[in-house]
Amino acid sequence: MENTSPRLWTYTPANSPVALPKQPLLFHPGELTSLDFPVNQPDNVLSGALLQEYCGAFRSVEQTVDEMLQSYDEAPMAERRPFLLLGELANPYRLQDIGIGAMPIFTSRISELCRTYADGLDSREVNPGVHHVTLARTEGWWEKTHFGMATVAQMKQMVAWLDQGRRGTWKPVKPAEGMLHFEKGTLPSPTQENVSWDGKKEIVEAVPPALTGCEIDLKTVMVAVHTQHGCYDHRGRLARCAHIGQRDFHENLFRRGSSKKWDEILEIV
Repeated sequence: MENTSPRLWTYTPANSPVALPKQPLLFHPGELTSLDFPVNQPDNVLSGALLQEYCGAFRSVEQTVDEMLQSYDEAPMAERRPFLLLGELANPYRLQDIGIGAMPIFTSRISELCRTYADGLDSREVNPGVHHVTLARTEGWWEKTHFGMATVAQMKQMVAWLDQGRRGTWKPVKPAEGMLHFEKGTLPSPTQENVSWDGKKEIVEAVPPALTGCEIDLKTVMVAVHTQHGCYDHRGRLARCAHIGQRDFHENLFRRGSSKKWDEILEIV
């Protein structure tokens, strides 16, 4: 992919979060530009100015991210902060609908945390609707996801869109647990057979693949979590996005169980 329109994105929002960008890209309402990782990879944990500098060094064939943001007359990397894009917010088609302007999106790996469905339905535009994704702990878990380098205004705009006019339904927080790394290439998640459950707690009993990118200080990263119903409670277990597709979740699980409260499934800063 090189310089394509978000409206030509293959996967509609109703299919999120299964088929999302497989490589870093710079989202712009008029075009999508694929990005390559910088040649030099830092050894230290990245946050603040170090993270901004590293993200700004990703590049297309012709320009770095910093140079492209400047050419679009968009906010520079120095004015941007990391924001986890767990589901539909990583979908270029949806980002254009929200109208947030240019935003770099990076492939990443979360560890000790998983993506799971919020126990609510967004029935706007599509039928039966979209189940947005929230964050929950799982010991030993890993999976691939995305984060964007967003301005404060863009973060507020994304959370407001999730809220659907009901302020406070979604809340931007900083996780106090788990890890986040840049990730290159494919990353298979643990299988359902790898997840053991003693009736109270789920643990992954498998060795994670080797890391492919540097670490980001997750305590400095914002993520939107569903505050009213947290996530779906599948008889005490989590309905992980890596194992259960959105349509399967809607048809076979949604409203057939209870919900886990958000502050029970994630510690925040």
